[in-house]
Amino acid sequence: DISYLRMIYVAFALAVLSAAVEGRTVSSARSPVMTRLSQSRMMRNSRIGTHLRPTPKTTSMAWMDSAASPPPTREARIGRTTFIQAEGNPFMDAIKGFQDSFAKSMSAGGMIGDNKKTVIITGASSGLGLSATRELLDSGDWHVIMAVRDPEKAEAVAKAFEFPEDSYTIEELELESFESVRRFAKRMQNGRQPDVLVCNAALYLPASPEAQYTDEGYERSMQVNHLSHFLLLNLMMPIIQKAKDPRIIHVGSITGNTNTVGGGAVWPWADLGKVNGLAEGGKGIPMMDGGNFNGAKAYKDSKLANMMTILEAHRRYNDKTGITFNTLYPGCIAETALFRDKKPWFRKLFPLFMKYVTGGYVSEPEAGERLAQVVSDPMCKKSGVYWGWNGGAKTVAYLKVSSDPNERGLVGAGGSGGEIFENEPSAEVQNPEKAKRLWELSARAVGLPYDEQYVDVLPETAAEIAAKNGPKSLPGIPLPNFVPDSRGKLDKRAAGGTSSAALGGRQ
Repeated sequence: DISYLRMIYVAFALAVLSAAVEGRTVSSARSPVMTRLSQSRMMRNSRIGTHLRPTPKTTSMAWMDSAASPPPTREARIGRTTFIQAEGNPFMDAIKGFQDSFAKSMSAGGMIGDNKKTVIITGASSGLGLSATRELLDSGDWHVIMAVRDPEKAEAVAKAFEFPEDSYTIEELELESFESVRRFAKRMQNGRQPDVLVCNAALYLPASPEAQYTDEGYERSMQVNHLSHFLLLNLMMPIIQKAKDPRIIHVGSITGNTNTVGGGAVWPWADLGKVNGLAEGGKGIPMMDGGNFNGAKAYKDSKLANMMTILEAHRRYNDKTGITFNTLYPGCIAETALFRDKKPWFRKLFPLFMKYVTGGYVSEPEAGERLAQVVSDPMCKKSGVYWGWNGGAKTVAYLKVSSDPNERGLVGAGGSGGEIFENEPSAEVQNPEKAKRLWELSARAVGLPYDEQYVDVLPETAAEIAAKNGPKSLPGIPLPNFVPDSRGKLDKRAAGGTSSAALGGRQ
């Protein structure tokens, strides 16, 4: 109506005036596409919202050469244009307060100016994250916040797929930096109310002969895949729980479940042992179990940690917050860019092997549909579930033993088609004591409060030390849940020293 439009124009005019007063109106430095937006196009933009985010490092050479620090700045984004503002100006602060109040007044049930729910997807510019983004946008029911390390790439992808400009927001999130995660979570306190958080982004370095470390000292796949997502989950919970149907989802993997052929028969096995790598400090230590570095195992261990984390979050916080905590295996996306580190022959033959031999092949679009289903389907409101799809896979199932003939036999997830069902994760994924220890050690690693009784280095037997530094599977023989698993049990009575002591330092 007329009054609503007047409010829009008043808010926009005040925002432009505030930037003009500072004399520093700029377009977003993150996207060359945004920088070319004309003033007339800005005026036609019907969506007005304000988001705060830290200003990129555009410090002038004068400031860099001077002992004086530059004035603190912040960015306010109106529509798809960013205005850099200086802190400490009363007039600017008043305008900012009006903009925030206006944005909140437009919000109804977590929606700003529309009837859409909002989902945050990490790694939304490629692979599974992009496919899920496309599926959710195509439904017309969702606004997607694309949390990515390269906003310019994400903007180019959005333009290439012709995403409606009012249906997505691009936010920078560098998972190799805990500080970037904290800044991102702080920005999410303003603007649209997030309904769902999807922790999807992952790093896979199977060909790396040696561990690579982030600036904060952690092995890269350990920090990107697990620790940063753990921190993000904890920081976003107070925000997500305000939604009407709050959900937090970690993308899991069959490779982190040793009770399947896909996870238990392919060397190396996912196994966190006693999590002594994190207990010994984590920094400069290549593996969470404290063993020697193996790039493929580092990825599998991180996916195991993702699934253990989400089930532990369910145990701790589902009743308190009402948040649905779930994980899923969307199927083997054999052509994903996740395999970019693999040799060319593998990238060519693996999709054919999965399609014609195992039957476990799933296309990126279908996997995206599956992730979108867990995001939006009322059926997936149940918390603490590892979702799978009983597609046409032949060899990625596991043998379930039961006295009930309707319950026993080959079950599992994989392959194209099929219906969603509650899959059974491995015994280690479901181990509550180990999950509790992993949680507290992860909290210590990322700088959150933790329980000291769970973070000591635990003694390991010679067999346990040898196991985590050697092959983790026997070809063709998975480890079902009904087989006792003595690997890495949290037994403080175990004799022997830690891996560091036995090996005389890591190799």
